[in-house]
Amino acid sequence: MHLLTIIFIGVAANIDNLGISVAYGLRSNRIPFLYNLIISLISMGCAYFAITAGSLLSEYLTVFVANFIGGVLLVGLGIWIVLKVNTLPANLSKGKKVVTINWKESIVLGFILSLNCLTIGFGAGITGLPPLSTALVVGVFSFISILLGVRLGHKVGSTWFGKQAERIGGILLILIGIYEIFI
Repeated sequence: MHLLTIIFIGVAANIDNLGISVAYGLRSNRIPFLYNLIISLISMGCAYFAITAGSLLSEYLTVFVANFIGGVLLVGLGIWIVLKVNTLPANLSKGKKVVTINWKESIVLGFILSLNCLTIGFGAGITGLPPLSTALVVGVFSFISILLGVRLGHKVGSTWFGKQAERIGGILLILIGIYEIFI
């Protein structure tokens, strides 16, 4: 059933969005509706491009190569997050002020978060999923995961989990990347 597969693709493509947006919430950052929409549209566009490219290039590249490239990118992003967290001052959470990202940051964040959409979308294209409906679902789940992630980050920021969530998110990205490379 294509609809169920498309929904799973939408969720899988945005798991990292949830983790990264929780990290934004932990730092008391806000992502307004319009900027969340920009991020989601970028994810949707990248997913559409990747699905279409996957359909066209399926004769030349294997799923293994796409998974390997995606896995390496996820491991690199995870290592960067863990290293960044380890270099932050321990008292960073004290006296935090609310910061709202601007439109330029939302565009950069949109492209960073859409990296996962490229690899997943490429795989979806190879399997023959329809580009438009799959990309729309990816965009909707992107919007929802960012909205919920920032809110969750605001709520758990002062707990032990909240203080470790960004590091845990980075480690999860590393593990997911390793899984993509070797499985």
